[in-house]
Amino acid sequence: MAIAISGPRVLLKQLRETMAEPLASQARLDKIVSLIADNMHADVCSFYVLRDDGALELFATRGLAATAVHMTTLRLGEGLVGLIAAQAEPLSLDNAPAHPAFAYRPETGEDPFQAFLGVPVLRAGQTLGVLVVQNRDSHAYGEDEIEAMLTTATLLAEMMSTSDFDALIKPGQDIDLRRPRQFAGNGFTDGVALGKVVLHDPRVVVTNFVAEDTEVELKRLSDALDRMRVSIDQMLSHGDMQSFSDHREILESYRMFANDRGWVDRLTEAINNGLTAEAAVERVQNDTRARMMRSTDPYIKDRLHDLDDLANRLLRVLTGDGATKKDLPENAILVARNMGPADLLEYDRTRLRAVVLEEGAAISHVAIVAKSLGLVAVGQAENIVSMSETGDDIIVDGQQGTVYLRPTPDMIQVYVDKVRLGAKRRAHYLELKDKPAITRDGHEITLLHNSGIVADLPMLQDTGASGVGLFRTELQFMIASRLPRLKEQVELYSEAIRLTEGKPIVFRLLDIGGDKVIPYLRYEAEENPAMGFRSLRLALDRQGLLRIQIRALLQAANGGPMKILVPMVTDAWEFRQTRLVVNKELERMKHAGQTVPSKLELGAMIEVPSLLWELDQVLPEADFVSIGSNDLVMFLTAADRGNKRVAKSYDPIALPRLRALKHIVDMARRYNVPLTMCGELAGRTVEALALLSIGMTNLSMSPPSIGPIKEMILGTELTPIRNSISAALLEGAHGPGIRELLLDWAGRQGLVI
Repeated sequence: MAIAISGPRVLLKQLRETMAEPLASQARLDKIVSLIADNMHADVCSFYVLRDDGALELFATRGLAATAVHMTTLRLGEGLVGLIAAQAEPLSLDNAPAHPAFAYRPETGEDPFQAFLGVPVLRAGQTLGVLVVQNRDSHAYGEDEIEAMLTTATLLAEMMSTSDFDALIKPGQDIDLRRPRQFAGNGFTDGVALGKVVLHDPRVVVTNFVAEDTEVELKRLSDALDRMRVSIDQMLSHGDMQSFSDHREILESYRMFANDRGWVDRLTEAINNGLTAEAAVERVQNDTRARMMRSTDPYIKDRLHDLDDLANRLLRVLTGDGATKKDLPENAILVARNMGPADLLEYDRTRLRAVVLEEGAAISHVAIVAKSLGLVAVGQAENIVSMSETGDDIIVDGQQGTVYLRPTPDMIQVYVDKVRLGAKRRAHYLELKDKPAITRDGHEITLLHNSGIVADLPMLQDTGASGVGLFRTELQFMIASRLPRLKEQVELYSEAIRLTEGKPIVFRLLDIGGDKVIPYLRYEAEENPAMGFRSLRLALDRQGLLRIQIRALLQAANGGPMKILVPMVTDAWEFRQTRLVVNKELERMKHAGQTVPSKLELGAMIEVPSLLWELDQVLPEADFVSIGSNDLVMFLTAADRGNKRVAKSYDPIALPRLRALKHIVDMARRYNVPLTMCGELAGRTVEALALLSIGMTNLSMSPPSIGPIKEMILGTELTPIRNSISAALLEGAHGPGIRELLLDWAGRQGLVI
């Protein structure tokens, strides 16, 4: 009773013609299930749609009671249909009523039917519905019939995304494909953004599903696979693609899948059943994604991302869709699995409101750039790319780390009110920009910006900050396709100095390696790169790189002052070695008759715990010091800040960490060396209050944090808080928790925390 191989191709052509006919929506769907029943020699064909409330509703049938259409429903997981929807796997039975999951619905009149075949209707691995055929006689459906049903389901999935299908949906309901979804991620920046989804790597839309000539489609697939394999091989053989880089590992995964015989066989089979080459890729990827998404193995889930990327790459080859559009609508919100800072900077920042990533960490490169640009950003929003479509409504709450996809009108109104409130607060902060940051009892605090690109330096005028406490020079290197030349570096640093309009700016030397990979520099594989060959260690080893950067900074000063910060100093001798390089470049400039800086200051960044016990050697030789709390807290707690399972386990201002910070403050005061906090702690109100309470007076943070921190400072009576925290540090574990104590003081003084 198995159908002939021409069956699915004939059926697909009939379905395509039916979808082009001028029929009412229900009439079209009724004709579709009749065509499937005739082609499959089935007594029954039924189509169930997964609604946004989790119910599977019978939308059309040929063979069951017509009165059951739009009346019969099954819960997800209930009955055979619910089981298929939940598992996203086909189910073939020769005696359906005997199956333990069988659910009897008397209104459908399905009692006499024995043979049963149901397949999920999938899109991007998400279940949209279930397509079923049944026969009165006991019958085992063969692989050809299952494949034909899966192929037909691909066409139904696309039909469900059209506006024509909307007419079949009851008022007040919707299909699961479009239901509101909430994603709990990690907030990279504060703020709220409402807008429209723009997929960074948009899904290729397949418009031609039915093959006119199977042999032509097989040839198209073969040619596309060959071109894709060649392009992957070329990238792998590139001189800059080291054998141990993350980029190479991803491409090796691509090559493995691209040459997998099973994957190619499934694509070929789908074409033989009547699909075009691109529709076959979509169909096979849907099935594979549905299975892999339901796996609990993290390795399988990682490979799912690789296979998604590969399938999209193959679709682009087949369709010729190779252009990446950077044009944005108003209030665009970028959604991506991951991306680099260079990708983000290609977009029109006047229209971009937020960035949402499936991966990433708060201290990743793109998060740092997003923060510099004043964008709301959230990471770790698992599976949001596959569930989003360009143009979907979306809300991003950076403070809560929550993303709402296709939010309800009530939710939109809640966040519209929040945005209005946020705008009022920003206007309030703007009014504070010219006020000095002085506490109620007379303690003056210096507020500075952390920057990494020249685009955010004009914000100094909006925030009223006293200067730039940290300019991350590595971002120029990270977004470039090759090592920036001396002239290019001089131009960047000169422009940064010009934009600060006479306010001080501290340039941090290259801090690369670890999680900051620069593709054109060679690295060796490391098990723990955060504690490996990075930052100052790399710079001292490759002194040509260090000398060129120092030379560029000295030239950019153009006879004015220059402040250079040395990152990740582990031992005093490393700082001395760096000063020797600086002195040699100064002598070189003098010998060449070039203008040297009027005042040169060299500072050390304290972010490695071992330096806490060498401060008495470093401080006498440093002109200033800065604390990098991101790395320092990570090393003090042995908790990788990029690992969401442990990153939030340790309070950065709890007793042990605050004691370490207090030690640095006391030592800097003893040697009369200026000290600035440049890490993330400075830009959070409670943490900033903790820093002020231990004697810190210079705080450097992202520009959007200046307003809230200044408001907190203006309302604070600092002396009693300092006395209270000093006592708590002495009492240790027997006293109250630091954070709780600060929150209590904030409540007593009416501070906005």
